[in-house]
Amino acid sequence: MDFLIVFIRTLFFYFFIFVIYRIMGKREVGQLGIIDLIVSILIAELVVISIENYDKDIMYSIVPILTLVLLQVSLSFMSLRLPKFRIFLDGNPSVIVKNGKINYKEMIKQKYNLDDLMVQLREKGYRSIEEIEYAILENNGSLSIFAYPKDKKRTPLPLPLVLDSNIQSDTLKMLKKDEKWVMDALRKKGIVLEEVFYAFYKDNNIFVIKNRDLIE
Repeated sequence: MDFLIVFIRTLFFYFFIFVIYRIMGKREVGQLGIIDLIVSILIAELVVISIENYDKDIMYSIVPILTLVLLQVSLSFMSLRLPKFRIFLDGNPSVIVKNGKINYKEMIKQKYNLDDLMVQLREKGYRSIEEIEYAILENNGSLSIFAYPKDKKRTPLPLPLVLDSNIQSDTLKMLKKDEKWVMDALRKKGIVLEEVFYAFYKDNNIFVIKNRDLIE
């Protein structure tokens, strides 16, 4: 009888967790943010506890799991609406290699050592840093790599200036510019900040995607 209860609970939680993750949204394991990872670990622990302690009411696991899901969905919604809150939760991508040079200051800040960098370069088929023009440590810990073209001609990396009508101060520091410079550039294009969904800087130009340009 005990084995039957464990069997039934296992099947129940299999389909229950399947539905829960569909509610939370589609994301690959390697793309999980900190909040997603914490929620996933806690849900796994709660399920194991419920299956092992089959003499306890199953609601002792279902209630906290539903609470975690509600929390995760709420935080995701807030992250979409509040860019600064999203940055607080997920952080910003970090430029580890720029123009073929390692940014040791940023590596120390992110507690990312040279061995980590070399391992990820080798995994992506690169033998040395000399082949890399830009390497960006993403919020989920993965490394985005932009190699030099065959002619070794440097290509500027697009830098985000505005996200969801919010000016990116980190980019301005990198460019040694201020918010007035951004506002003046938008004004010349006949655009106000509130209209901007995404704007990036490349080749000494600012490229803008407006909210009305998005597909509804």
